[in-house]
Amino acid sequence: MKYIVSIMIIIGLIVAGGFIFFTKDSQENEPSTINHVQAKDLDREWIIDIESGMTFSDICEQAGLEHGTMLEMVEASSEVYDLTKVRVGRKIKFYFDRETNNFVKMIYPIDTEEELFITPTEEGFLAERKEIEYEVIVKTAQGTINSSLYESAMEQEIDIRAIIDLAEIFSWTIDFGVGIRQGDTYKFIFEERYRNGEYVMPGKIVAAKFVNDGRLVEGYYFSASPVATAEGSEDEDGVLVDGYYDLSGESLQRIFLKNPVEFRYISSGYTTGPRYIAEFSAYTSSHRAIDYVAAIGTPVRAVGDGTVTSAGWNSGGYGNLIKLRHNETYGTNYAHLSKIYVQAGQHVTQGDVIGAVGSTGYSTGPHLHYEMVQNGTKINSLTIEFPASDGVAEDKMEEFSQAILKWQEQLNN
Repeated sequence: MKYIVSIMIIIGLIVAGGFIFFTKDSQENEPSTINHVQAKDLDREWIIDIESGMTFSDICEQAGLEHGTMLEMVEASSEVYDLTKVRVGRKIKFYFDRETNNFVKMIYPIDTEEELFITPTEEGFLAERKEIEYEVIVKTAQGTINSSLYESAMEQEIDIRAIIDLAEIFSWTIDFGVGIRQGDTYKFIFEERYRNGEYVMPGKIVAAKFVNDGRLVEGYYFSASPVATAEGSEDEDGVLVDGYYDLSGESLQRIFLKNPVEFRYISSGYTTGPRYIAEFSAYTSSHRAIDYVAAIGTPVRAVGDGTVTSAGWNSGGYGNLIKLRHNETYGTNYAHLSKIYVQAGQHVTQGDVIGAVGSTGYSTGPHLHYEMVQNGTKINSLTIEFPASDGVAEDKMEEFSQAILKWQEQLNN
């Protein structure tokens, strides 16, 4: 789901700030050879750009390796990385002894954090995953939004990838699609990654704050484990602790409330097929919602932070209806209400009472008709998996407070 949110953030930033056009210098299709004329002790480096349709066999053939050698390399790395799944657009490097022309090693970038090394040994080949070592510089960026977050970032000459990361951190508390206001401000402290003295990409954001329509949101990166992995680090109890938290240690990655109302039972679940309603002697095409039976007047709560997009009477059978937009991915709808306590444009916080159970519109009795919408499609809220939002464990809070103290002072200087 994280990837869905990231994609929607990118789309939102582009729509809000205009289209982005990337240009790339034309390159020859042939692999490039780098000769170190003044350093004869260094190995000869042979770089191949992986293009569409290329297999690892094709790549090794271009590098001058025999088919049998290629098969041995694939076998040696089978438990470390599947070389049949090399990715288009990446560069794979082969090294050969400058005097004997013997194969010395191969390096393939698995992702931005790890590389695959394959080296020949007396027994065959050794395959290892190694963490990429970057030179890291910590920088601070800040700005005021006049039209969009994207344009503000361009004015500050901030790498757009860092801005996308910033938007993703706050995506559960700030709606970057429609919630950004002129005059909003931001400031964040982040890493820039370099290799061999050349800038590669932005790294981790360590602290950030965003003032959205007068509301301050802060986030600090924290890991209670000295070793972080792609899946996140874990404490002694196996609880993931890598992530972004506010000053009180609550996770910025919100999870929706399991249920928006205290209910007696579910009278109708999520279905995609036709459903016959005897009271109205009619069929409905589907019931893409959950019906929670409860007494009239039972409080209905917002399942997550969001903005009220509409609140009032709906003539399509919903009766009194409230619609919330939580971020660029999710929205929720609450129907058949007896009372509405919010209005369009209002910001609500997870757990806020927004209405009361009723039986307005096409309703067979007091209940809450609850819908969850993902990217414009109604989904089954009872089966979808949401990211965990556990806060910093109580026994880690002192460590957390000390870890973020320096960044807090710098961020608010």
